[in-house]
Amino acid sequence: MKRLIITSFIALLCSQVYCQNVVYTDASAFPLYGKVSDRTEGRYERLPSELKGVSRDPVWYLGRNSAGLFVRFRSNSTSIHARWESTFNNTMTHMTDTGTKGLDLYALVDGEWRHVCSAQPQGKKSEREIIRDMDPIEREYMLYLSLYDGVSSLEIGVDEGAFIDGPAVDRPSRSKPIVMYGTSILQGGCANRPGMAHTNIISRRLDREVINLGFSGNALLDMEIARLMASVEDPGLFVLDYAPNAYDYLIDRHGEEFFRIIRDAHPDVPVIFIEDVIFPHSVFDKRMLAEVTGKNEAQKRLFRKLRKSGEKKIYYIGAEGMIGDDGEATVDGIHFTDLGAMRYVDHVMPVIRKALKR
Repeated sequence: MKRLIITSFIALLCSQVYCQNVVYTDASAFPLYGKVSDRTEGRYERLPSELKGVSRDPVWYLGRNSAGLFVRFRSNSTSIHARWESTFNNTMTHMTDTGTKGLDLYALVDGEWRHVCSAQPQGKKSEREIIRDMDPIEREYMLYLSLYDGVSSLEIGVDEGAFIDGPAVDRPSRSKPIVMYGTSILQGGCANRPGMAHTNIISRRLDREVINLGFSGNALLDMEIARLMASVEDPGLFVLDYAPNAYDYLIDRHGEEFFRIIRDAHPDVPVIFIEDVIFPHSVFDKRMLAEVTGKNEAQKRLFRKLRKSGEKKIYYIGAEGMIGDDGEATVDGIHFTDLGAMRYVDHVMPVIRKALKR
């Protein structure tokens, strides 16, 4: 009787926990996308080590967040697992832990990247079964990393006896990456899961690598970031979306210098300037409305000055209609929900496609 109870308990436990041998592989065996340089202190960081002590402390700290980075691999496993350690174990009141320090798995299905499931964090150290009970067929996978925390270690687990290897196809394409600079919104605030950061949505829609240089509250036209962007080899497009952070006087004083560093390095690469979002609460908050209006007027002045100086391959995206007019696209009046991110992408994609064609 006692043996029967124990056996029944084990069977019940296995039905809930999924008893299967899992073999983990360090993700350093697989290609990592979304970085300007591999010369970083940790593999899953965004800023090269030479900027330590050069960048302002907040920029350096945020550069250790893994926003926009993703790992590519393939496997025929019926289940996919992840084991990772977060660098800081961050948590925020207005963003899910899954978006802040979780992971997000996509698979290539019929030529399109499709969401599989996310890995919810358990704390600083996490181990999660992301998906199970799949057919044992070979699939291409993309694993997005945390948006508002770093990843200090990462392993990917598959069934014992299944294979896991690097990707067999070059998708998203690493040719002519899009380099985007901006604020907390661009970094990914406040997506429910990493795949819904708007830079990652753009990457999937174009099937092209996008480099996320979003720095929460700190897109203040730091010139070392312009030089970092300029160092990208053979970029396809630069997107400058700093206006939500950079005050009008910063744009007037430093906007052209920031642009010139990029333009001098890449005279034929198109550059897109984007206005500040007309935040929903600015309908009521007149100080905020004045601030947004001033930033956007400064951004327009800069763009017009550059056009007047003879710049041809520059584009401008205005804020009107960017995230809809119903006030439903943010979590706190500023940072995008997944709805806001999708609306933003729909708004900017026509100009991005136009710039890439030229």
